[in-house]
Amino acid sequence: MVTIRLGFGRLNFRLFKRSFLLLKLIAVLFAALLFCEFLIYYLVIFRCNWPELKTPAYDGEQETLEPVLKAMFLADTHLLGEVRGHWLDKLRREWQMERAFQTALWLLQPEVVFILGDIFDEGKWSSSQAWADDVERFQKIFRHPRHVQLKVVVGNHDIGFHYQMSKYRIKRFEKVFNPERLFSWKGINFVMVNSVALEGDGCNICSEAEAELIEISHKLNCSREELHSSQCGDGQPLPRSAPVLLQHFPLYRRSDANCTGEDAAPPDERDALFKERYDVLSREASQKLLWWLRPRLVLSGHTHSACEVLHGAGISEISVPSFSWRNRNNPSFIMGSMTSTEYALGKCYMPFESTVLITYCGTAGFLVVLILIHFGFLDSPFIFGCQLLRKFKTV
Repeated sequence: MVTIRLGFGRLNFRLFKRSFLLLKLIAVLFAALLFCEFLIYYLVIFRCNWPELKTPAYDGEQETLEPVLKAMFLADTHLLGEVRGHWLDKLRREWQMERAFQTALWLLQPEVVFILGDIFDEGKWSSSQAWADDVERFQKIFRHPRHVQLKVVVGNHDIGFHYQMSKYRIKRFEKVFNPERLFSWKGINFVMVNSVALEGDGCNICSEAEAELIEISHKLNCSREELHSSQCGDGQPLPRSAPVLLQHFPLYRRSDANCTGEDAAPPDERDALFKERYDVLSREASQKLLWWLRPRLVLSGHTHSACEVLHGAGISEISVPSFSWRNRNNPSFIMGSMTSTEYALGKCYMPFESTVLITYCGTAGFLVVLILIHFGFLDSPFIFGCQLLRKFKTV
């Protein structure tokens, strides 16, 4: 009887040890998943703050305060399609964008979010059903409260380059996103340009795009006039503020040679010359935009890397890096505090993909060590420390 009881006792102890090992493995794995898939986004984005504008000027004895608009700018999300999108790649990168975006909305509370083109990766050739599936995924990832406005600019991956784009693809895009060419809020004018259509070859789509821009230019010029001209009509005038120009393709620049920062293009790529109408807008199209619109700030995407360029009379252009891990290890977005006369920009980095991968690799190594210790292939740190202590005392 005693032997049987001892046998049952040993069996129960072994089962307990195995169950305890399983619980430890599950706990470590759960902690790693919780950190890498949720907590890390809060820890990283919590450090971001809205940039502060300059101290308001005094008008006589009274301080004049203008309403400040909090705007987020991100670019090149590149949601994968059915042709080039592996399911694991979709799951990993889209979850990263969803968690980053939802965390930023919750922590930073922006009033408006602009996405500067290339929302999709395969919009230029996707079928009707594939397009509907991609749109559904986009609406899930970038869902937002009603009080937050989401504005989208078209990119070459959404409708194709100039030689690929068609009225069908443009209408399909506009049916979903209903992009406004001119958007005004809190006294700030935003002009959203279809930069893919600025080829300058006189095609029907290009001519229509240029005609729209000329009409917007006329409205902006009317808003700048002290006295209301008869040519401006009787419509509601725009706020008297130089616009912020938003587009996918950057304005013309030779290369990224003068771009700096940890999220700029890699050093071996910065001196590569850009191709007009492919990497950047042509000189002619860039000059037209600057002449017609006279913007105070330009924000663009397309290159997937950060850059700041000065054009003409000190007009600053900010190239916004890609928002997706698929295009860079350290994605980010721009935060803007804006009034009708001033603006201040800051950058918010998201978790590095390499940090998450290193954390998972470290966790996997730790689990292997636990298993080896359990089966006796490796001494536990406690036992190993005791042995060292005994040897030290003996000496």
